[in-house]
Amino acid sequence: MVVEESSTEELARRAASGDSAARDELLAAIGPRVLEQCGRFLPCQQDAEEAAQDALLQVARHIERFEGRSLFSTWLHVVVANCARQTYRSLRRRAVERPSPLLPVEIADPRTTSVIAGSRLDLLDALDRLEAHRPELVTALVLRDLCQLDYQEMAEQLGIPVGTLKSRIHHARRHVRESLRGGE
Repeated sequence: MVVEESSTEELARRAASGDSAARDELLAAIGPRVLEQCGRFLPCQQDAEEAAQDALLQVARHIERFEGRSLFSTWLHVVVANCARQTYRSLRRRAVERPSPLLPVEIADPRTTSVIAGSRLDLLDALDRLEAHRPELVTALVLRDLCQLDYQEMAEQLGIPVGTLKSRIHHARRHVRESLRGGE
């Protein structure tokens, strides 16, 4: 089912005000888009599906936090980006904690099997390093460079002036570029 953008925005407003039928309809309408957005972050389809489920669960649980200051789609981008990044951190942590199997099994490493997949993982690692040092820069960079949102829309969502937003993006890009070059 394809729902027009304006219909999605209206469903989100109704769901935020407590309309459970609108919430259910909203979740059904945004599901495919959420999965697609998670796929932009995570190279493995199963990982993207896990992140999408988490994002939809977060929307269902916290839709009342959507205040309508910006578009629902902008709010959704923030939720999706956070869930995708959290899924990646969780997968990385599980891989480290997992005991080695009795029989060695060759698992394809996306860093060596696909330039695109490796680039995504390197970017997620760089974003984690950026978040450790300058957490206020991460959301602005993700919304602009990965979600390709408009400056005004992002500034409204983040509650900051456009000039501050542009400055954050500039500094975030510089840090990520250095991190990707190995300068951490």
